Amino acid sequence: MLAEIRIDNLGVITEASARFDGGLTVLTGETGAGKTMVVTSLHLLSGVRADSARVRVGASRAVVEGRFSVAAGNSHVEKEVARLLESAGAQRDDDGSIIAVRTVNSDGGSRAHLGGRSIPVGLLAEFTDPLLTVHGQNDQLRLLRPDQQRAALDRFGGKTITALRERYRTHRRRWLDARAELLDRTNRARELAQEADRLQFGLDEIDAVAPERGEDAQIVADVLRLSDLDSLREAAAAAHGVLAGYDSADAAEAASALDLLGEARSRVDGCDDPALRELGPRLAEAITVITDVTADLSGYLGDLPSDQGALESLLTRQAELKTLTRKYAADIDGVLDWADDARERLSRLDVSSEALEKLAGEVDSEAAATADAAGALTTARRKAATKLAKAVSKELAGLAMGRAVLDVHVRDREAGTGDSAPLPVGDRMLHAGESGVDDVEFRLAAHAGAPALPIARSASGGEMSRVMLALEVVLAASERGATMVFDEVDAGVGGRAAVEIGRRLARLSRTHQVIVVTHLPQVAAFADTHLVVDKVDDAEGVVSSGVRTLTDTERVTELARMLAGLDDTETGRAHAEELLAMAHAERES
Repeated sequence: MLAEIRIDNLGVITEASARFDGGLTVLTGETGAGKTMVVTSLHLLSGVRADSARVRVGASRAVVEGRFSVAAGNSHVEKEVARLLESAGAQRDDDGSIIAVRTVNSDGGSRAHLGGRSIPVGLLAEFTDPLLTVHGQNDQLRLLRPDQQRAALDRFGGKTITALRERYRTHRRRWLDARAELLDRTNRARELAQEADRLQFGLDEIDAVAPERGEDAQIVADVLRLSDLDSLREAAAAAHGVLAGYDSADAAEAASALDLLGEARSRVDGCDDPALRELGPRLAEAITVITDVTADLSGYLGDLPSDQGALESLLTRQAELKTLTRKYAADIDGVLDWADDARERLSRLDVSSEALEKLAGEVDSEAAATADAAGALTTARRKAATKLAKAVSKELAGLAMGRAVLDVHVRDREAGTGDSAPLPVGDRMLHAGESGVDDVEFRLAAHAGAPALPIARSASGGEMSRVMLALEVVLAASERGATMVFDEVDAGVGGRAAVEIGRRLARLSRTHQVIVVTHLPQVAAFADTHLVVDKVDDAEGVVSSGVRTLTDTERVTELARMLAGLDDTETGRAHAEELLAMAHAERES
């Protein structure tokens, strides 16, 4: 929920802050005091486009800061928020809350921050989307969009529609992938066949040489060694002779290093002096090392080729490997990687008639599965549409729209002539959209006998706001946790209808945090928290505003003012107290 907001230099508000608790919070104040700027600030936190004209005159920038906390138990929202924070490198505050900031410069620039990190505005919108829903005076336009009407119906349908929609999307993705591959193979059969020939030729050439990983580097080392074969053999033999003793007759009397070390050890071991005898183990270690080195030198001499023909063989092999590295990669390891990729690519380039027939069968199978899933989704939506229309119409009856009836119409969307992937369903071709084959339209019959027309043509601005309120109240029955903001949802009503609006907002606040900008005392009386926007004119005629929380006594005064300006009369105060008592009784019932 939204725990706190701070506003600097936005419209008429110079500096203001407000804390929000759960339940219903109302925001009141005189006309022009700046109530709408509070809603505007929440719009900015929701990622809407910044308007530099909203920056207070004379200020270089406007800043809106919101502190959010995620309600425990809403695991989906918690996981999504945690994912966004991690991707942005953002941090929670010490109390676990998250601070979001939006800055709007007077020159038109805008910046967003989340958890102390600068982020794109789009990411800020993604963060606040599951936490904050703002219904401003112009936000009823959202309800005019077909995709939003379908989304509202799907929300009402709950897990049943969600599961069917995911099943449809899975089959649709498989169908489109298989269809795209079939079209690609069919349209590019000659080109793909030529590519397959090129790949096969390269693989045949590589397989004929049969290189091994690291072979080119090893050959380079071997060639360098063989180029100086005589000097290497002479050096190794001399070293071996010094250690193990010379084999030639003229060196028969020469003592080897091993002989000398053996004699030294015998003499040391034969002494009684402990200090001298302690050197024995060290001499034994030296003998072991010399013995190992002597064996290694012997092996090295044995591995050296006995003739220069080995060098020629290596040079020939090196030339074979270079023919591959010139064509396919910089080294033999790269050549073998190319061969692996080529084999995988070749396995997917089968353009034989058998392969195309098999793929066509997959397309038909997935198309049928997609059509079946789409039909099940449509059936579930139509069933939910009947229930949603009935529930919203019932709510409208208490909102000064007693004879209004909402109709939620679900119809198939026919594929157009330019549709890239029409889905055959029965004897028709339908447009297979991301969310199904359905168009959803909200229609409103404003009174008895009136035709049901799209709400864009049949509802006034005030009626549209009430349709949205009724819809949110109905949808809230299956959801918890989000913060909902309504800006003058009570426009154009009064009397008993205003009390009904207050009652429904109070009911909505049992499962959601609800913030309402209102001019009706009947609505304000239902609030758990009452905020007021005060307007101050200085000596130079400059208007500034601030936000403060009212005490119980101050609430009575404010409600009396809202009752046709009766705040300075006993009658007005008595009426305000009666209104508060009525609302309190309603909430307790």
